[in-house]
Amino acid sequence: MLALFATIWHYLQLCAPMFLIVGLGYGLTRWLKWPDAINEWLSRFVFNVALPALLFLLMSDLSRLPPVDWRVLIAFFGSCLVVFVLARLLARKFFRLDGVSQSLFALAAIFSNNALLGLPLAKITLGPAAIPTVALVLVFNSLTLWTLVTVSVEWARHGSPSLAGFQATLKSVLTNPLIIAILSGTGVGLMGWTLPPPVKLPLTWLANIATPLALFTLGLGLAEHGIRTHWRTSLAMTAMKLVVQPLVVWLLARMLGLGRMETSAVVLLGSISVGANVYLMSRYFRVMEGPVAASLVLSTAGAAISTPVILALTA
Repeated sequence: MLALFATIWHYLQLCAPMFLIVGLGYGLTRWLKWPDAINEWLSRFVFNVALPALLFLLMSDLSRLPPVDWRVLIAFFGSCLVVFVLARLLARKFFRLDGVSQSLFALAAIFSNNALLGLPLAKITLGPAAIPTVALVLVFNSLTLWTLVTVSVEWARHGSPSLAGFQATLKSVLTNPLIIAILSGTGVGLMGWTLPPPVKLPLTWLANIATPLALFTLGLGLAEHGIRTHWRTSLAMTAMKLVVQPLVVWLLARMLGLGRMETSAVVLLGSISVGANVYLMSRYFRVMEGPVAASLVLSTAGAAISTPVILALTA
């Protein structure tokens, strides 16, 4: 029981700076009346510049990754695929959302805040032995999930059972700044190249501001849309993220025969709250902005209890 409370306390300490940045954005818009245009321009900057820099740097380190245990990747990303499909079906049947909105609903159900919360929590609760497994998932997380949702959204917008429809979808995917960053960074990583300092340093500066600015724009968005906007949709996304995904990850890990530590690590990553970058994606595609923003806040608060409990149950 003491270990459970200690984990909850560590989680709250990790989340406190996030809530402060979100609260700053919320307060500046709600009480100092910052114009909505600021949120629009900041979202564009983070999505088109800072976040691509972060993804490029992450993927360019592929050659320095530890040896890949493909069962870890299959367990985690297999769960993402299963939950993504389930969430899209739920969004279509119960909330009558269109294809683009279904894609964002499903992304919120699988994209965890693992860089800010998953990595430090794994180190605190599972020890240094879990870090290689977590790092492996973090790198492929960007490649797999951003590509999945971009293809899903663009197919919903342009896709049709014809060559022209496929070409329109492919063009939209390949011109997306996140996909460009992922593919080019992957190429650098696979070639084993090392970025020269004059190139790596400014990219690192941009990458370092991506997460704080994403949280800040989330606060601006909450003031614009409110937490109570479409609260049923937000609760459904939160439930899928905090309950369904960790359950599916655990089932797949057991089926694949993963070790105890690897199982705990992937279940932990699956149980973390919705990532702030999902809100940027909703801003970029101009759908589900209010529900996604609210789900980030609800899932972050809820995971303070659910994540430690899930860790205790799977330990």
